[in-house]
Amino acid sequence: MTSAYIIANVHVSDPTQYEEYKKFSSLAMQAHGAEVCVRGGAAKVLEGDWQPERVVVLKFPSVEKAQAFYDSPEYARARDAREGAAIMRMIVVEGV
Repeated sequence: MTSAYIIANVHVSDPTQYEEYKKFSSLAMQAHGAEVCVRGGAAKVLEGDWQPERVVVLKFPSVEKAQAFYDSPEYARARDAREGAAIMRMIVVEGV
């Protein structure tokens, strides 16, 4: 089975409210077996004009498992908590 990675770049506009999102998203990650690879560490651009802000990388056993996490009621609660606190750009990528 091919692994999958959810990769997100987040612009946080309300850090206090974003803490609520982090709490609920952590619960969703635990419930769906996400392996946290990166969660907001320092980023350095090596090429191009990308200016990453808060980068998150989660590993799942498959694209289907990653999609199930994203579609879950647990993560819906996190998304609701994030409303107005951040702009999320998120993709899922097949990996190895």
